[in-house]
Amino acid sequence: MLLSDLQGLLMCEVFSGEEHLDRPVIYGCASDLMSDVLAFSRSGALLLTGLVNVQTVQTAYIAELTAIVVVRGKKPDMTVQALALEKGIPLLGTPYSMYEACGILYRAGIPPTMERSTDPGSTGSK
Repeated sequence: MLLSDLQGLLMCEVFSGEEHLDRPVIYGCASDLMSDVLAFSRSGALLLTGLVNVQTVQTAYIAELTAIVVVRGKKPDMTVQALALEKGIPLLGTPYSMYEACGILYRAGIPPTMERSTDPGSTGSK
């Protein structure tokens, strides 16, 4: 799926990086804890988050993520938008909650970054 497809699915507003909407989305991850993003995401993943600060953009850059989608109708300020543009990371926003956005993307076939364990006693990460 391309970011442009995702933009339609999640009714996204593009804050920066419109020229990169032709990028493929390989995985999805969702977190407000940037340490979890660094620990559990994969290169090429889309990040869904409620955080709208420069640390989110820096984390996405370090983790080599495809794009950031800010949930719950939040709008990043100009500093965050400028950093995303500088780093080449598309920054979008959706009116959906994180839970709803995750469900929509999962139903559309975007797999999670973490592999699911078949062991019921496992924490789910490998």
